[in-house]
Amino acid sequence: QVQLVESGGGLVQAGGSLRLSCAASGSIVNINTMGWYRQAPGKQRELVAAIASGAAVDYADSVKGRFTISRDSTRNTVYLQMNSLKPEDTAVYLCYASIKAYSGPSRGYWGQGTQVTVSA
Repeated sequence: QVQLVESGGGLVQAGGSLRLSCAASGSIVNINTMGWYRQAPGKQRELVAAIASGAAVDYADSVKGRFTISRDSTRNTVYLQMNSLKPEDTAVYLCYASIKAYSGPSRGYWGQGTQVTVSA
């Protein structure tokens, strides 16, 4: 059984910062890509940032220069440092990871989501 558990969401004023964490646990052989998606009410889920096992990163244009994704492979954890937050960043942020578990082939796993609310 593999689980992704997120933490770090909350309410912040525009211009503020938050740091999200997502820890993977369970019978993990290895983790390939880890990333963050977000979904605002009435909108489609969108990729915010992703980081490969080799540390290559990708960002949505809307967050470039403001958000930084990183990972600690020893802890199976991915982080999202969010600076200069804007009201339009308000969404549920979901952690994603491509994981090879002992129980089967590599597949994607999702966290439960953490709410980020940015007030104007």
